[in-house]
Amino acid sequence: MKNIANLLTSSIVAIWVGAIAILSVQNATQVSLKFLGFESIKLPVGVVLAFSASLGVVGGAIAFPLFTPSENREDDDFEDDVPENRQSSGGSDWLETGSQDW
Repeated sequence: MKNIANLLTSSIVAIWVGAIAILSVQNATQVSLKFLGFESIKLPVGVVLAFSASLGVVGGAIAFPLFTPSENREDDDFEDDVPENRQSSGGSDWLETGSQDW
């Protein structure tokens, strides 16, 4: 199952790289990105797509462990910590006998 996931991931990345290469060759138009009043330098469309795809892959790899629940965690039920059949004999449980050697 893990081999299939690796094969699928590799094929998706290969398709992306191939598509970016084809688009870069066919469309060498210079574009610039504008965001919040800032403007980037003019870059070819293929380079912008390559950077966007790589940032998406890295961002997804970082975000995936942050937003998935850990398998090691168990639900903490405080009721499980308290023994159910605990019986006390009264105040003698809390009294210590002092040392007589003083």
